[in-house]
Amino acid sequence: MSTRHQDQEHLRLLSIFHYIVGGIAALFSFFPVIHLALGILFLVAPHRMGGSPPPPPFLGWIFIIMGGSFMFAGWAFAVCVILAGRFIVRHKHYIFCLVIASLNCLFMPFGTILGVFTIVVLVRPSVKALFYPSEDLVLAV
Repeated sequence: MSTRHQDQEHLRLLSIFHYIVGGIAALFSFFPVIHLALGILFLVAPHRMGGSPPPPPFLGWIFIIMGGSFMFAGWAFAVCVILAGRFIVRHKHYIFCLVIASLNCLFMPFGTILGVFTIVVLVRPSVKALFYPSEDLVLAV
């Protein structure tokens, strides 16, 4: 198997795994919906929360803002991972793919494995040449 064919196959597999990890990240991003719902409940029906003095309204806003922020950040991360998978298979946006691979390492355990493998594949000179075909790369070690 030639090096170019092997690189193409590795990039194709990495792309598929990016789609999978992006879907898992999007799914996990729904967990803060509990905080969002609780914050809305604090604002809409504070008397249902129990206790004699109802919780202050700012507590509901804190839950809504924090839950919404975490959901939005998770969805943004998931979209970036899926885009990186698309860019990897098309050999475009090398730096974006490398940055997302680095950020994937924070999403344990699947993202860490995917991030490390992606970095290992992307730093190969033969793979980098696929992303920059028209440029003469000076590969100094």
